[in-house]
Amino acid sequence: MNRLDHIGIAVISIEEVRHFYEEVLGLAFLHQETVEEQKVNVAFFQAGSIKLELIEPLTSDSPVRFFLEKKGQGLHHVAFLCTSLSDRLQALSDRQVQLIDRYPRLGANGKKIAFLSPRETNGVLVELCEPKGGQTDEHE
Repeated sequence: MNRLDHIGIAVISIEEVRHFYEEVLGLAFLHQETVEEQKVNVAFFQAGSIKLELIEPLTSDSPVRFFLEKKGQGLHHVAFLCTSLSDRLQALSDRQVQLIDRYPRLGANGKKIAFLSPRETNGVLVELCEPKGGQTDEHE
């Protein structure tokens, strides 16, 4: 892993909590987008060298909706930037690491993403992400 890229926070409504991150914490809003494949809206804020990602479910069958129903609002995942995501997933699989995603899928900012099972990471959902073009020095 090259570095911690972002921390994902599940929320019921981005608009309801955005004020706290911008006005109270003073974080710079970067952008907001819809990720149809994930059934979520996301908003990114700069927090020093990493980003905070607020994740809001789009639909009643969104995995984030299920997360919110089970655990409530709060920490959803930590994401590490990497290169050669497909190769990393294969190497993890070869080591018998339980994966949620055996193959990369499209995430926010055009990144390829994949998740490791929280059973492997002491209950923390871990996302691996590879920037568009595979470069890890990308700034958003």
